[in-house]
Amino acid sequence: MTTVYITREAHFNAAHRLHNPSKSDEWNQSVFGTCNSPNSHGHNYILQVTVAGVPDPDTGYVIDLGVLKQVIHERVLRHLDHKNLNLDVPFLDGIIPSTENLVIAIWDQLVDSLPSGKLYHIRLHETPRNSAEYFGPNK
Repeated sequence: MTTVYITREAHFNAAHRLHNPSKSDEWNQSVFGTCNSPNSHGHNYILQVTVAGVPDPDTGYVIDLGVLKQVIHERVLRHLDHKNLNLDVPFLDGIIPSTENLVIAIWDQLVDSLPSGKLYHIRLHETPRNSAEYFGPNK
């Protein structure tokens, strides 16, 4: 059978501060600039989750998109939406919440939670011009 890739898009709003606590304030300001503001700054993120698999012969689905929507909400969005990523999200504790680190953390939240198909790809748009993609630890 042929593999099909199905993608669900979701949106969330969150604030973060890019800051490495093991470095000096001067280093952080030099590296992160305005993204190092002590009061944080926010983004309207767009998350795309792609699942790969063979369509079920009874439903035609790789994964029921309603179920995927619920999994994304339960495992990711309810933790991130309208939160400060540095302060409010236990699965980001100790992680600099760059877009690159966020796609890895989101992957980890979803990878073992799908009832069918296999997590293939995560894309996270921080802005209309900036995004990060992750295909899992073995790619």
